[in-house]
Amino acid sequence: MKLWVNGALTDAEDARVSVFDHGLTVGDGVFETIKAVHGQPFALTQHLDRLTRSALGLGLPAPDLDEVGRACAAVLEANPTELGRLRITYTGGPSPLGSDRGDEGPTLVVALGASKRRPDTTAVVTVPWTRNERGALAGLKTTSYGENVVALARASAQGASEALFANTVGQLCEGTGSNVFVVLDGELHTPPVSSGCLAGITRALTVEWTGAKETDLPFDVLDRAEEVFLTSTLRDVQAVGRIDGRELSGAPGPVTAEAMRIFEERAAADQDPKAS
Repeated sequence: MKLWVNGALTDAEDARVSVFDHGLTVGDGVFETIKAVHGQPFALTQHLDRLTRSALGLGLPAPDLDEVGRACAAVLEANPTELGRLRITYTGGPSPLGSDRGDEGPTLVVALGASKRRPDTTAVVTVPWTRNERGALAGLKTTSYGENVVALARASAQGASEALFANTVGQLCEGTGSNVFVVLDGELHTPPVSSGCLAGITRALTVEWTGAKETDLPFDVLDRAEEVFLTSTLRDVQAVGRIDGRELSGAPGPVTAEAMRIFEERAAADQDPKAS
């Protein structure tokens, strides 16, 4: 396997990042995960736009998108994969052992891992911890993923693939690595970005392509929603068949099935859809 580290393509066994890198010591970094199908990245432009927004929101310099684009192309060409997870990681770079950043400049790593098509349905659990919709990192895709690791471990222990969070005011927010949609009285809804959820690329495309409404929703909407589904880069649109102990029989339901169909068709027709 070859990956890109700070300006050059290198073999994985020879790749080196400083042990003093701020992304390692304090989680000072941002990232993007991009689906790659037969070597072609999906929605690359939108992902690179969000990478820049996240970097600037964290106080990092804007990444050189020309270099990032070259890195992605080089890694994809060097690692032929039918379905892959392309990961861009951009950190504060080598720094002192503390929260202050150093002056050596950012670190850029681009790597690719093989992936498998997700099942059409999955199980999720709810967790007692909250997302802080007013926090400094709200809406940024940072490498500070400790909360997600803990929540996902709880989900895995209960036979689920995702954990869902409320925010601090008790509204439905998001999963550890996904956005959530619900069907109420036949209408499709998803929490707005103001809830503290990540502005997911797949989420935005699903809203645009299906006409879903962005709605503040109480967390207990999961107890009565007719259908629930998740969206993310590697899930695309995935139906939820179980939430905690509640079974959603017949998943994917009709609204979810239609959303899955629309997303698959629109994504196949345009590998780099732009934001509307």
